[in-house]
Amino acid sequence: MTGGPGRSADRPVVYDSDQGRICPGCQKPVKACNCRQQWQVPKIDGIVRVSRDRRNRRGKTATVITGVPGDAAGQEELAGILKRLCGSGGTAKDGVIEIQGDHRNLVLSKLTEMGYKAKLAGG
Repeated sequence: MTGGPGRSADRPVVYDSDQGRICPGCQKPVKACNCRQQWQVPKIDGIVRVSRDRRNRRGKTATVITGVPGDAAGQEELAGILKRLCGSGGTAKDGVIEIQGDHRNLVLSKLTEMGYKAKLAGG
């Protein structure tokens, strides 16, 4: 056993009080990680999840859509459709579409109408 009580050798360190979060892949701090994209890509299981988020937005609400199948160009196109529908701004990056404001029900109904298997996620 290494690393302290309750810690087994086969489990990687994921947090260090001096460095913060540690990448489970390369064991470097997340900010200095080279394989970061590899373990942060959301898994696509065929279900598009629509949630509301306020983290890292200075209290402003955003509708977050994850699990959209397709390439970046297709996601950009879908983001444009949803932004026009909601009448607000937003972005599509790293496989996640963000729409400014809380438009979960409107986005969910549009995605279902377009043939996506979608559901509300989060609280």
